[in-house]
Amino acid sequence: MAEPHTPQVTSRTIRSPGQTPHTAMLQHAAPSSATLPRTAWRLGAVAAAALLAACGSTPLPPWPAGGPQAAPPPPTATRTVPPPLGTQRAEVITTPIPQSPLPGNVTDAVPPPPSAAAQGGEPLPYSEAVAARFPAPSVRYDTPGLADGRRAFTTNAELAQWLRGLATSAQGSTRAALLDLGASQRGMPLHALVLTRAAGTDVAALEASGRPTVLLIGQQHGDEPAAGEAMLVLARELSQGLLEPLLDRINVIVVPRANPDGADAGTRVTANGIDMNRDHLLLNTPEAQALAKLVRNYRPVAVLDAHEYTVVGRFLQKFGGVQRYDALLQHATTANVPEFINKAALEWFHQPMVAALTAQGLTSEWYYTTSTDLNDRRVSMGGTQPDTGRNVNGLKNTASLLVETRGVGIGRTHIQRRVHTQVTALTAALRSAAERASNLEQVRSFVARDVAAQACRGQVVIEAGPSATQRDLLMIDPETGADRSVRVDWNSALELRTVKTRARPCGYWLAGSAAPAAERLRLLGLQVMRVAEQGSLLADVYQETGRDTSARQDVRGTVAGSGEIVRVQVTSARSAIDVPAGSFYVPLNQPLANVAVAALEPDTQNSYFANGVIGGLTETARVMAPPSVVFEED
Repeated sequence: MAEPHTPQVTSRTIRSPGQTPHTAMLQHAAPSSATLPRTAWRLGAVAAAALLAACGSTPLPPWPAGGPQAAPPPPTATRTVPPPLGTQRAEVITTPIPQSPLPGNVTDAVPPPPSAAAQGGEPLPYSEAVAARFPAPSVRYDTPGLADGRRAFTTNAELAQWLRGLATSAQGSTRAALLDLGASQRGMPLHALVLTRAAGTDVAALEASGRPTVLLIGQQHGDEPAAGEAMLVLARELSQGLLEPLLDRINVIVVPRANPDGADAGTRVTANGIDMNRDHLLLNTPEAQALAKLVRNYRPVAVLDAHEYTVVGRFLQKFGGVQRYDALLQHATTANVPEFINKAALEWFHQPMVAALTAQGLTSEWYYTTSTDLNDRRVSMGGTQPDTGRNVNGLKNTASLLVETRGVGIGRTHIQRRVHTQVTALTAALRSAAERASNLEQVRSFVARDVAAQACRGQVVIEAGPSATQRDLLMIDPETGADRSVRVDWNSALELRTVKTRARPCGYWLAGSAAPAAERLRLLGLQVMRVAEQGSLLADVYQETGRDTSARQDVRGTVAGSGEIVRVQVTSARSAIDVPAGSFYVPLNQPLANVAVAALEPDTQNSYFANGVIGGLTETARVMAPPSVVFEED
């Protein structure tokens, strides 16, 4: 392996929660100034050798046919990793667990008639023939919002009570703790439940356990309730039910409802009208900031993001058909996601989820949607912009997947089946994480070093888009209930089309006035250093050649709450620039370097410049040679 061009050294190895000493050396992760004195260092050649050694110390695990074999689980005489919930309990070997006073056991039940009206108590949005395609599952899930006779889903107060009950009722070696992630825009608490068999539930204890962490997120969009209800089921089964044995090998954090204000109002967006699932790079909402801090601190190896998708609406208007799939799935599809992160997502998560759904008689397909413009008949897979949780978490070297069930626009219709679909898919993902725990850590360790070693080398993709093709999409005739094949223009996110590339810099310089950008990068988990003494850097500075204003776009249309952005065209000029004390440097020889590229190249629609986080092109530059500048920790 060639020697990296971005050496760095500090006077000590700094270890942040969840990092190995090698990784900490690469990142120079800065602890709070409240815990460490200010420390200055000069970049030098010493760390080049250390980085070289780190790159060679963690080989990528072998990937033979069928994937690498996981190590056998710890001995547990009466436990096995359970199959997806929804099977008959008699088929599962598990340690008996005392009945909890909490509601929420999954109990066998006779399927009700296939009438969607009977299931949801609401008029059908399509014919009974279509409803018959989606019979209720052979099990029944009980949460506050799924109780017989309920018209409303689980309220925010009921959700908090449910999680508190689980946190106080965990038994034996299982520990559960309620995390306060902050508050929503209307003051509603943002809660997560940590479930583990570590000595404690804090970051250090989970790291010391040697078990990887999986993060489950529900209801970023408030009008997608099956995701939130399924999260309550999973939280209970992990704390004291069929899924508890998985904690022998993984830690799990459950965020049942990331957008409580939207859930309370029954709206997709947050209280200020922002689509929070397009806010994971910009971090304009407290809800997205809370999730960013959670990922930064607990460093999950996998993030599963649960949603629901539109069933009728514009699909019926454009194509004369009803959506037919129980689940739509997709991994991260944006520029610069490491190859082996998506390989793990596909082989170790996506494929087992599809198999589990099929075994339960549930259908699945790649995620797709269509714009709100009724004249636009294109169908697109999930977007390629680095703004969604799915894509940003992929850039954070996490196996990141989207799970969407058919639900938006049909109220409570088929709600038990929708929850069953979520539970089945997410249980399969948890099983995969448990079976592949050591492999996932190997992949992340390799990728962290590989990404860091690319600084100052080759090209980096600045912008990419989907590939335009066509395909036959299966839908359901709204009257007969029969399959209907529709030929559509299909934007595939599985093969990205490169739009723009540049030489990969060694890092980015930010002016002192760009402190808001520096703070958001830190929230995302990046190391940002402050210039301690005035110096100079060899850099490419941006020169504007044109601009216009527009709204941010995604595959659905205009992004809700985005406002107008500046779309600028630039060229670059190489020069030596003076950098004053108090300005910032974002090195790219760190594992999350690709997040910085997404945020700081100005001529993309999600960049910090385009969205006003950075005020001008003179406030940033691409550093093109290893800097010889004194830095300090804040």
